[in-house]
Amino acid sequence: MKVDVHAVNFTVDRKLVDFVQERMVKLEKYYDKVVSSDVYLKVEKTSDKENKIVEMKIIVPGDDFLVKKQCKTFEEAIELAAESIERLLVKRKEKINTHN
Repeated sequence: MKVDVHAVNFTVDRKLVDFVQERMVKLEKYYDKVVSSDVYLKVEKTSDKENKIVEMKIIVPGDDFLVKKQCKTFEEAIELAAESIERLLVKRKEKINTHN
């Protein structure tokens, strides 16, 4: 799976990119037809502690899934977003399997 990581308004470090890559690769065990994914990492300029935003866009044949999470850390937001995507992919796979 091709994973593109986009950092908006800040410079992302290698460790965080690697974390995203590893987490996205795990999604393939839920649904192996994922074409590519875009992960957008944003920092909101607010006094709020939960200012890290992660948007994950997963492209599968015939569909796109977009999940957005906002947390204190990127790792936490990535984990929550990936879990949401996992549920969507499992539902998608079940739906396809029931039609076959």
